[in-house]
Amino acid sequence: MTPAITVDPLLVERYIMELARFGAVGESGVSRTVYSPEWVQATDQYAAWCREAGLAVRRDAVGNVWGRLEGTDGGRAIVSGSHIDSQRPGGRYDGALGALAGLIALRTLKEQFGAPKRPLECLAFCEEEGSRFPAANFWGSRAINARIAPDEPERLRDYDGVTIGSAMHTVGLDPARIAAAARDDIDTFIELHIEQGPILEHAGLPVGIVTGITGLRHYVVEVSGEANHAGAFPMDLRYDPMAGAAEIIAGVIGTATSLGRPAVTTVGRMRVEPNYPAIIPGKVTFTIDARHPDPQALAQLYASHEAVMREVAQRRGLTINWHSTLDLPPSPSDPATVALLQAAANDLGIPSMLMHSGAGHDSQVMAQRARMAMIFVQSRDGRSHTPEEFTSVEHAVLGITLLAAGLYRLAYTP
Repeated sequence: MTPAITVDPLLVERYIMELARFGAVGESGVSRTVYSPEWVQATDQYAAWCREAGLAVRRDAVGNVWGRLEGTDGGRAIVSGSHIDSQRPGGRYDGALGALAGLIALRTLKEQFGAPKRPLECLAFCEEEGSRFPAANFWGSRAINARIAPDEPERLRDYDGVTIGSAMHTVGLDPARIAAAARDDIDTFIELHIEQGPILEHAGLPVGIVTGITGLRHYVVEVSGEANHAGAFPMDLRYDPMAGAAEIIAGVIGTATSLGRPAVTTVGRMRVEPNYPAIIPGKVTFTIDARHPDPQALAQLYASHEAVMREVAQRRGLTINWHSTLDLPPSPSDPATVALLQAAANDLGIPSMLMHSGAGHDSQVMAQRARMAMIFVQSRDGRSHTPEEFTSVEHAVLGITLLAAGLYRLAYTP
């Protein structure tokens, strides 16, 4: 049986609101990109709260912040956390709530049960979103899992052309030491996160236990044609990459729609050259984000999208090229850890459901070296990646209580 665990709602609310001050945009937005001054301030605050909770604090070679509660029997660590960077702008909850949840869970367990048998750690990942460096998603978790290639610090650039290695130098980190961030002593990783969708709200439930994380691929597509005058050049003689891009976009979104849930495809960024109202463009570059949790359906989705791109470009006499900046397979949660969380939810009377994650998370990278599971808490109206995202303190407390219960079962019981 899981013992009663009391999570302080006032502490949860205070941490959420105070962390949101760093990079605040308007009344509820947050813009906090990796290695920015706002990010540094937020990591300093997280570290200070870890020390206040009686945890040993360290920062690794890429800037992930760790808080550790030693176990009396030693062994491999049980870890919980999430990312502390945001979209531009995002809200107060995406990522940040999960980083705070791990800290609050450890603080709560230490205060109510003392030292665990196995070591517990909370974690604020330095970078998940890729909102500053578009090809650096999961930078912090990839470093922990030794998945950063030697050329990436100088190859990956932000939208202003700054390399991620240079950005690391500005905050006192040495890109030559990235390999030192790797860990091979983590047994289980559990991430709490806002759902970022409407499923829990539609079901009238506060908490979800995640059975697996969707596979996804990010394409960057470049369609080239011939720039010409918008008025003097006849329609039937044009090689218009904007028209081709529009048809491709409609085609790939239509493919995902026809496959039905949970297939999704999004076109989220576009660049037009030249970008003027009276000129037929010469080149259009855009992104495609395609996702599905089933490996076979995911392969079908990718193949269908690529067939649409080839067919439209050939028929319209356009040149098309694409490459992938992110390619992650579906990642199932550890069944035993899912069952453990289900049992804890039943013991504590926390209403919950099993569900998959349609968003990518650091957890799917951590799953490459540790047993992995996730806990979702309800997002109002399913909103995320926007200042309007909101999760109630009540639902956050229930999720953190379940997280603490799971950590208790893993670290305190024989």
